[in-house]
Parts: sequence; C-alpha cells; structure tokens
Amino acid sequence: MLTPATTDTLTDLRAALPADTFRDDTAPYLTEPRGRWAGSGIVVAPRTTDQVAQIVRYCAERRIAVVPYGGGTGLVGGQLMGQGDVPLVLSLERMNAIRATFPSESVLVAEAGAILADVQKAAEDIGRMFPLSLASEGSARIGGLLSTNAGGVNVLRYGNARAQCLGLEVVRPDGSIWNGLSRLRKDNTGYDLRDLMIGAEGTLGIITAAALRLVPQPAAVGAAMLAVPSPAAALDLLALAQSRLGDGISAFEMIHRQGLDFLDEVGPAFKAPFAAHPEWMVLIDIGMPAGLAPDAALETLFEAAAEAGLVTDGVIARSGADRDALWHIRESIPEANRRIGSISSHDISLPLSLVPDFIVEGGKRLAQVGHFRINCFGHLGDGNLHYNVFPLPGETRSDHEDKRAAVKDCVHDLTHEMGGSVSAEHGVGRLKVGDLEKYGDPAKLAMMRAIKLALDPHGIMNPGAVLRTLTDD
Repeated sequence: MLTPATTDTLTDLRAALPADTFRDDTAPYLTEPRGRWAGSGIVVAPRTTDQVAQIVRYCAERRIAVVPYGGGTGLVGGQLMGQGDVPLVLSLERMNAIRATFPSESVLVAEAGAILADVQKAAEDIGRMFPLSLASEGSARIGGLLSTNAGGVNVLRYGNARAQCLGLEVVRPDGSIWNGLSRLRKDNTGYDLRDLMIGAEGTLGIITAAALRLVPQPAAVGAAMLAVPSPAAALDLLALAQSRLGDGISAFEMIHRQGLDFLDEVGPAFKAPFAAHPEWMVLIDIGMPAGLAPDAALETLFEAAAEAGLVTDGVIARSGADRDALWHIRESIPEANRRIGSISSHDISLPLSLVPDFIVEGGKRLAQVGHFRINCFGHLGDGNLHYNVFPLPGETRSDHEDKRAAVKDCVHDLTHEMGGSVSAEHGVGRLKVGDLEKYGDPAKLAMMRAIKLALDPHGIMNPGAVLRTLTDD
C-alpha cells in the first residue's frame, strides 16, 4: 500500500537537500505533449546520483511513489501519474553532464538528464557520431530515451536506443546504486541487467547515467525524396536499395500525401519537392565512406528503380541545405498532426512484408467505424508505422470522442492479427497498459510481474506504468 507525498514530505526533503533541488512551479512537469494526460506530485530535481539515491531511499521507507521525469516528450503517459496517491516526481534535468569521452573506444558517458542534441554534439566534437535521432532531440533526455528504448529514424542502420548503450548507472527501488557503467563490448557474467532496465520505463529503477556507443561519422551523406506508386513498391524499393547500397542506408521513411496536405493546411511551412504531392513518397538517407559520392549512388538507384517501375519521380539533394529541406518535411509532419488534432494515434510495428496489406485492410476496417482522414507514415525500413486517424475537414477530434476507443481497437486488433506490436518505439506508459494485457503473451506478462515484484516489492517505482498496479487489479 502506497502513501501520498505531503507537505511533511516536502519539509523533510527540504531539510536534507539543497534549496535548488525543489521546483515550485510544478505545471510543466504535470502535463504531456498531446494534452490528454494530467498528473500530480511534488517535484524535485537532484543534481547527483547520491541525491537521487537519498530521495528514493526516503520514499522507499515511507512507501511513496516515485515518477522519473526526463524531457517530458513521452506520448504514452509514462512520465506523469494522474491517479492514485500523490507521487514524488523526480526530474533528471540537472543531471545533464557529459562525464567522460573515450575517442579511441568510441564511447561517451553521459548523465541521464543530458539532452540528446547535446550528446550528439559531444560525439561530434571528438570526431564520432551518436546515431540516435528523432524529432524531439532538442528536448528529449538520454535517461528517458533509454527507459523507453526509443527508436527514431536511424534504427534501420544503427538499431534502437538499446543498441547504443554499453552500460548503466541505476538507482534501485530501495535507494541503493547499481554501478554498471561498463564500457565493455563483451561481458558474459550473468544476467544482462542493462537490457532489463532499458525499456522498463522507470518501473524497475532510475537510470542516472549511461555509457553510450558511438560510431564513425560518414565521410559523405545524401538524401532523396522518391515518389512511389504504392507501399508495395516502396517495400520493393527498400530491397533494391539494400542490395545496391547495403549498410550505407541510414533511414528509409515512407510518407503519405496526407502528411503534406496537413502541412499545407496548418504548417509548418515547407518547400514542396514535387509540383503536385504524390500519393506515396519515400525519403531515403545514406551515409557513405570516403571516395563514394552519395548523389551519384542515389542517381544510379533512381535509374534502376525507374526501370523496374518502382518510382515515378524523384528529387536528389545536391547540397546540405537540400538535404535539410527534405528532412524538414518529415520532421514537421508530427507537428502538423498535433495542430490538426488526431482522434487516435498509433505507434505500431509489423512484419515488413505485411505493411502494404495492413495499410489496405486498415483503411477498409476504419471505413466501417466512420469517415476519417488517415495519415500513415514512418520508418518503413524497420516496419514501424505511425498510423494516425483524424477528423474530416471542418470537424475536430472532440466531434469523434465517442469513436476514439473503437478506432484504436480497430487499428490494434488488425496489428495483432498480423503479428505486429501495438507499441513500436514510444513505450507502453499508462496509455497502453490495457493493450499490453489484451494482446500480450500471458507467460511474458507473468514473468514481467515476477521481475517487478522481485526488484520493487513495494511498487513505488512509476506505479501504473507498463503494468497495472496491484491495487487496480
């Protein structure tokens, strides 16, 4: 049984911690980007791992819930708690240092509150690259990205956040510290606790620092936006590109015309790559070793794809500004979605070969629920689609609130039927706890509960996220 954080909690902690640990303005920490969730809590922002441990130890002794908070960019409610006893919200924002760099090892050690863009810059400063890249990289923090095993646009080449991490420092639910900041590539000494913590969304402990794997910077980069007749053609184009460019492909993004139509409607402003928006497009980004020209490689790919009937038009970046303009389109689509206001948004993954069938069948099934606009886009290279459903022009999402559950069930049921996942890269949070119970393997859920009970027997770590709390059963 948990107990609420109170004014006495605040008084006790103020007596034990520096004054600048506390946040009087809690509003920024109790909301999320889409405005669908609101939280509560006393907010603290420690500066050191020892202070995090001290706070968690205090909460463990008194059975007070602890909600870890990174950059607040999560979309599934994992960073705030709106129901149950008032928690202590523990922000990692002040633990933002780059502790060390090891150029010869291609390793960087960063604290959990380090912003992704700052980690990327620190890697660049030593001639390396940290390849995790996503739209919120200017505000998302490393601890949260690892806790959700974030994906982004470069998963095809470099893998999810999990693949970028060698070791972790973690404050456990009892307040003790696991010093696991290993820089080793190989270590077979027992259970892989690093992988257990990555993706746990703060339910098993609080990540306070990470040893991150860096990669060489490509000698040259390039991009192209190619118009394709269909998602099936896009999939064949991916196979053709891989056969010709191999690991040179960093990202392979599929974009539907609806995304560009939304940009026309509400912004942000962008430079249209084609005279008329194609029904389907692919944005391909490549990084090449010295001696190879990306634009020439993309030209050759386009010619082969056109001969095979896989592309109908294309724009190849001739400069860094051209490449940035193409990526600006892709990165602006989520903002346009937010401005339109979705009825229901879905972060799903599918076996690659079934993506075209899903898109066709999904449209048919949703038409039985109501009349909507569908903006389907995402990381085709790894089968991750952002399949979002919107009202028709002149309507708002509130006009369809009564259909929201049916829309979500329609999309998720089909995803499950096709062997996919209803949570590809954004995590489970609190939004998808019911989905995990509905679609998850019972044996897996039983093992997850056993792990949670073993490591956090009092259930203080981010209760209600990923797994339903026992009091809710």
